[in-house]
Amino acid sequence: MEIKGTKLFVKALKEEGVDTIFAYPGGTVTDLFDELHRDNEIDIVLPRHEQALVHAAEGYARETGKVGVCLVTSGPGATNTVTAIADAFYDSIPLVVFTGQVPLPLIGNDAFQEVDIVGITRSITKYSVTVKDRKELGKILKMAFYIAKSGKPGPVLIDLPKNIQVAAGPAEYPDKVDIRGYKPNTGIHIGQLKKAFKLLKAARRPIILAGGGVKLSGAEKLLEQFASAMKIPVVTTVMGKGAIANGHPYYVGNGGLHGRYASNMAVSKCDVLLSIGTRFNDRITGDLNEFAPKAKIIHIDVDTASISRNVVVDVPIVTDAKLALEHLVEWAEEKDTAEWMIQIDEWQQENPLEMRRDKGMNAQMIMEGLNATFDEVTYVTDVGQHQMWASQYLEVNEKKSFITSGGLGTMGFGFPAALGAKIGNPDKHVVCITGDGGFQMNMQEMATSVVQHAPVIVCILNNHYLGMVRQMQQLFYGKRYSATCLNRHKDCPDFCKGPNENCPPYTPDFMQWAKAYGAHGIRVTKEEEILPALEAAKNNKDASTVIEFMIATEDIVLPMVPGGKPMNNMILK
Repeated sequence: MEIKGTKLFVKALKEEGVDTIFAYPGGTVTDLFDELHRDNEIDIVLPRHEQALVHAAEGYARETGKVGVCLVTSGPGATNTVTAIADAFYDSIPLVVFTGQVPLPLIGNDAFQEVDIVGITRSITKYSVTVKDRKELGKILKMAFYIAKSGKPGPVLIDLPKNIQVAAGPAEYPDKVDIRGYKPNTGIHIGQLKKAFKLLKAARRPIILAGGGVKLSGAEKLLEQFASAMKIPVVTTVMGKGAIANGHPYYVGNGGLHGRYASNMAVSKCDVLLSIGTRFNDRITGDLNEFAPKAKIIHIDVDTASISRNVVVDVPIVTDAKLALEHLVEWAEEKDTAEWMIQIDEWQQENPLEMRRDKGMNAQMIMEGLNATFDEVTYVTDVGQHQMWASQYLEVNEKKSFITSGGLGTMGFGFPAALGAKIGNPDKHVVCITGDGGFQMNMQEMATSVVQHAPVIVCILNNHYLGMVRQMQQLFYGKRYSATCLNRHKDCPDFCKGPNENCPPYTPDFMQWAKAYGAHGIRVTKEEEILPALEAAKNNKDASTVIEFMIATEDIVLPMVPGGKPMNNMILK
């Protein structure tokens, strides 16, 4: 029996358990949309821009643990997905992105809306291919889902020429796939793990550095058990926030560029560092020559290519974080780390994580308000100062999760990713923490929120600036605020040191904007207004709520490690 490619496409999605697809129509995918419409079992979410579409699929995947599925047309539809695909690649998020393509005979003829999307995305996908034979369609679809979710997860792109979609071919969809040259590691080298454990047992100043890989493997509880049993303090990366509960007695805090003073000092002074699920990028290491300079380093990661790429390690272990921690928990035995914990506590007391409270409302107050308001919530951040404040001050545990763009640092990620998380888990509160700059990159998705009945709470920290870049200009460029003031008009003076009484009104008025979309709008200017605003937003079930927090323009994220400096070289005040 033979069927059209479109029917096999829908059959494959259903076999893979896909219930939601984030999709934007166009000429080369109309047949696929028609088949999805006829079948009517898979929910089609229509975002308002293809970049936001993929970010929404990312949020959905992160919240549900499923593969996020996307469908866009050829040409600009495909190229609009590139930034978000790169974001998913660097944060190891499982996606399958389907792009339409012109018929095979037209490829290479500069046909209307023809683009080599496979070539464009080859370096930012785990697998990217144009289907050139209808007989291979079922196998390629199966490969796509398997590759996306196995090993180190990531995005896969399948380019579907229009003639392949409508051609008749085999109806079978394989139940398994064997890919020569792609064999994800599913075992563990027990000898290496025992060597690592021996180092930990002998250590006087051990530290566990936990990255996003712990969360991706679902190993959070195992990490907490191991840290408790061995009495080893834990530092997390930004992507690792949530790998261990904030209230855990051995949790020190985030490390890295804007990490806690105690966290960075602990990593710098430890004698054994157990790194799990992080690739040691520059945001966590600083000067590589000074990173944990006296420590024996153990690196557990599912990706072979990540080990010793940035930091040369003493004990490399290629395996899944959950599998490694299952063994470590079995072997765990209590250590005497009391003296080391006292030293870490002294660092915490010496330079506590605290913003000034004598200059009006600030980001810490807002995050504390969120902590007090929500017992069960998913926080999704955009990228910038607000992201770092959120990573510093939000409480995260098994009921409060944290989603952010870490590897690529994509402005515009937050709001659509929050919508994807809400669509994936409609009964849970979802709070998007964003800045006035990042929010405006994909604010059109409020329409998606309305039509999908997916209300989220949007907290805009409005300081009138592209804050993270302004912070660098403030500290290192003599307060020359070049192209970072979002309130700047063409007729503003050439040189301006910051907001003053002559500034024009801010554009847009977020309260009027929210009203135009049918959302709720609340503007907060004082600390005492924070909790009432959040409670009101929490109780708004009919539509999204936009809370605009008017924070000071000059607030900066501290601590801060200047670029290229060691992690113990922090700006503190």
